[in-house]
Order: sequence, then structure tokens, then C-alpha cells
Amino acid sequence: MTRLRIGTRGSRLALWQSNHIAERLTQLHGVETEIVRIRTSGDRLQSASVAQFNQAIAAQGTKGIFIKEIEDALLAGRVDLAVHSMKDVPTETPAGLAFPAITRREDPRDCLISREGRTLETLSAGARVGTSSLRRQAQLRRHRPDLDVVDLRGNVDTRVKKFENGECDAIVLAVAGVNRLGLTGKITQLLDEDVMLPAVGQGALSIETRLDDAQTAGFIAILDDPETRACVTAERALLHTLQGGCQVPLGALARLRGGDLHLEAAVFSAAGSECVRCSENGRPEEAQAIGTRLGRALIESGAGRILRLAGRSVGQGP
Repeated sequence: MTRLRIGTRGSRLALWQSNHIAERLTQLHGVETEIVRIRTSGDRLQSASVAQFNQAIAAQGTKGIFIKEIEDALLAGRVDLAVHSMKDVPTETPAGLAFPAITRREDPRDCLISREGRTLETLSAGARVGTSSLRRQAQLRRHRPDLDVVDLRGNVDTRVKKFENGECDAIVLAVAGVNRLGLTGKITQLLDEDVMLPAVGQGALSIETRLDDAQTAGFIAILDDPETRACVTAERALLHTLQGGCQVPLGALARLRGGDLHLEAAVFSAAGSECVRCSENGRPEEAQAIGTRLGRALIESGAGRILRLAGRSVGQGP
């Protein structure tokens, strides 16, 4: 019987995701699987501040701080496939690797977990809201500049525990991660995209294999969801055009509506006071071009200046 080694981070959420894929592969193909935990640079920086985390990214010279070591293990043949949260995956894939499957997307939105059922609108002035994401921080400050937005790092369950221990009055997390960990009942409010645009690829899982391993890619391909792939492709083309990584104050969401792909995105200043927001439509098969066009439109509308002020070099993309 075929045995597939699955490379993954060791967090509770990452293990849930990898075990979920392992179960699907066993059900579909009758293969045996082995979960191989791999500690990444990003995992070693979970207790660092946002500033320290950004410095580490710059020093390492890679945007794939949560997956590089896993990809190294895949290229070296120590694992046969890797399961990633799509929002952690850089827009450039190392030579020799590919993504034969992007699975059906969970709810891509963010959510608020707070005390006493408070929503973003009813939180008291000065309430401490925790998040480590520059994207979330900028949008929180834009909608509620009177809140005290504080750094809160760690895995999803770690952040929930910090909230429950009183380190802050509310936290913002990805709905998908909360649901996958069985914590849905803790959600106070779902944040729609007019309030909080999600991260590129949020809610989707990607499965990575070696190009020279056709057998494993064949096993994986059945898990690919074409609608999710089209939406994520558009979002990632946008991100590539803006030359951004996971620590850019950029929100984006693509959805299929009436057979067309609709992509909306915004770039924010760190304080949330400035925002450039645009949208683009087209056929799903044009997903790459839709993302590229929207990225250029954002740059021309002023997003390039905001990103340069944030220390990002911005080009015209592919």
C-alpha cells in the first residue's frame, strides 16, 4: 500500500488541516499517511512583536517564513506533500514544486471574539483589541480609531487563551481557523468585507508536491476545487503585482457571481486613515489577468504611494 508523508507545521490548526487532508486521501485512494511535523522560522518567532517579526522577514530575505522549511523538506524528499494555509504561501513557488490542489474554501471572512457579546460597533472607547496582523490593525483603526489596537501574537488557540486570560477585551481571527478548531461558539460577530477585507487566500488550503512526483500529484488532484482556485489565483496575482507579502496592509476577496469573477481589494495606511479601494470583474478563466489589472489600478489610484511609505518597493507586476 502506498504511504504518503505529509509535511506540516506543528500548531493545533496546522495539524487539524493536515489530518483532514490525510483522511480525505485515505477515503479516496486507500493510501496510508504519516504526519511529519516541521518547525518553521515563523513558528520560532511566535512570541516576537510585529516589528521584530517584520525585521526577521527582512533579514531572512523570504516572504515564506511559515513554509520555507517545509518546502525544503519536500524538495529533499523527506516528505511527499505539504499542506499549507493558502494565505501563508508566497506568490513565487520554488523550482520543482507545484500545487495540484487548492481545496474548497471555508468562510474567508474575519470575526470578532469579545466579552459580553460586544460587536465592533458597541465596543467601549479605549477597548483593547488584539491582533498581530497589520491588515486587521489598519482596518480596525479605520472603523474605530478610538479603540486601543494591540499586538497579540501566537497560534489561534494561543490567542484565544490570551483573550480569555484578560490580556485584551476582544480579538480578531479568521473564521476558517476558528471553525476548524471547533471554537465557532465563541464568535461574537462575523466581519463582512465592507468592514474587514480578508487576507489573500484566507480560508483556503493548498497542497504542494514535487513536479517529478506524478503519482502523488495524481492522488491530490481530485481534491482541487476549480472555483476556489480561480478566486485564489486572482487574489494572488493582485498580491504579486503589488509585490506584497503577508505583512502588507492589503485586503482582498474574490467571489464568483452569476458566472463572473468579482475581485475587490484595498490597501491601507498603518493608521487606517488612508485607503485605496478598487474592484475588477471578468470571466473565471481570466483570473490571473483580473488580479493583475486590479493591482495596477490600485497602484495608479494611489496604493503605490501608501506602500512605498510603508517601506515596500512597488512595481507594475508581471
